[in-house]
Amino acid sequence: MKLKPLFIFILAALVSGCGLFGGSKETSRTTGWAYNEDETGNIPNVSGYEQEAGPGLVFVQGGTFTMGRVEQDVMYRNDNFPRRVTVPSFYMDETEVSNQDYREFTHWTSRVYPNDSEKLKSVTPDSSVWRSELAYNEPYVENYFRHPAYAEYPVVGVTWEQAEAYCKWRTDRVNEQVLVDKEMLTHDPSQSGQNVYTTKTYLAGMYDGTAGEEQIENSDGTTRRVKWEDGVLMPEYRLPTEAEWEYAAYGLIGNTDGELLTDRKIYPWNGAYLRDDKKKDKGQMNANFVRGRGDMMGMAGALNDNADIAAPVFSYSPNDYGLYCMAGNVNEWVSDVYRPLSLQDVEEFSPYRGNVITEYRHDANGQMMRDEYGRLVKDTIPGMDYRNFEDGDVNSQVIEGNNWNEVQDRGTEGMYIQDDRPGSFSSLIDDEVRVYKGGSWEDRPYWLVPGTRRYLEQTKAQRDLGFRCAMTRVGSPQGL
Repeated sequence: MKLKPLFIFILAALVSGCGLFGGSKETSRTTGWAYNEDETGNIPNVSGYEQEAGPGLVFVQGGTFTMGRVEQDVMYRNDNFPRRVTVPSFYMDETEVSNQDYREFTHWTSRVYPNDSEKLKSVTPDSSVWRSELAYNEPYVENYFRHPAYAEYPVVGVTWEQAEAYCKWRTDRVNEQVLVDKEMLTHDPSQSGQNVYTTKTYLAGMYDGTAGEEQIENSDGTTRRVKWEDGVLMPEYRLPTEAEWEYAAYGLIGNTDGELLTDRKIYPWNGAYLRDDKKKDKGQMNANFVRGRGDMMGMAGALNDNADIAAPVFSYSPNDYGLYCMAGNVNEWVSDVYRPLSLQDVEEFSPYRGNVITEYRHDANGQMMRDEYGRLVKDTIPGMDYRNFEDGDVNSQVIEGNNWNEVQDRGTEGMYIQDDRPGSFSSLIDDEVRVYKGGSWEDRPYWLVPGTRRYLEQTKAQRDLGFRCAMTRVGSPQGL
């Protein structure tokens, strides 16, 4: 017997949980209760969520790859043996953060905290990194960060801590703009002191800004502010992990012919050569780097890479993910704490060393506390600082002599024990040393290989070291 079309339509509507008349109601497939309805207690549910890339970001589809050294270990550090890992999908900045991008940060800081010179100083790049005893670099000291001629050049002279601060600031500005675009907030140029929008204080109900005309409406007609469960706000901008950065640099998407998975490419572009082999740009350099002693850009009339120092962030051809300058231009900070043996310690899925688990600080009344800048204060949960887990904690120390018990008692707080007693020693690498990657305009080609790694104290800066941001992908690794 054939079903009539009207009956088929009604049956489909009932099966899908949608009312035939009066619009659709989503219901639970396990209880049958209606979602987001006053009569059933407003059970929250957001269906069909699909994450959008934040401003400046491109999607990097995750997968497996062989992470680590490609070429001979010329430094003989033995800290980067190849190993197979899997990186989940994420988002990454299309380019390095430019001077103009970072100047938004310093401008905002000076406007919101006009009388706090220390606050502004703490986020301002160190232009003195350009200064050299035996070179005339004063023009860069004066101009590189501030002059409009260098606006689209990568910001340098930033510490790892400043890069982290920029990521947090950018998260707040992007999410503030999301709420403004949806007319749930209005811009408030007068915000200052403790009354400053941050994503965390807004979600905690502690930001007293000016509400827009639109708010989320409950089924009973009342309105409320956005909650994290609504999926309106974006995850935080952050520094990429070393595994994410290296994976994105190789750009292996749709490019796994032959043995690229195990033997890998050498550089972020196709081929094993530094020059472009495409007909249009044949012979041109794929990145800026030091070609030989005293040769930073080639000869006049044929400058080749067209950059004496760094180049604008959109220079050269992007890799297969659409990422620019993943080799050359400037080195880039990543979030990982440096360890020589990370390759042996970290996990196969989403490898990373640097986890520090925190919780919000509360006052005697149970209210979350804020610092002088309006940010919520966090404390490390005891026993959950994992930066030195199984590689640097007291149980992995190499101690000479008979002082083990005494050293163990003294080692409950920090990572590496500063111990100058006879018969004892420890590493000079501590929890404040971070990895950077990518090679730069003043590096030899060896460092342009994504598998290479170097490290620097997180409070120090260099004239060839910048950064780019990443964002976690939530949900499906490739979209629904």
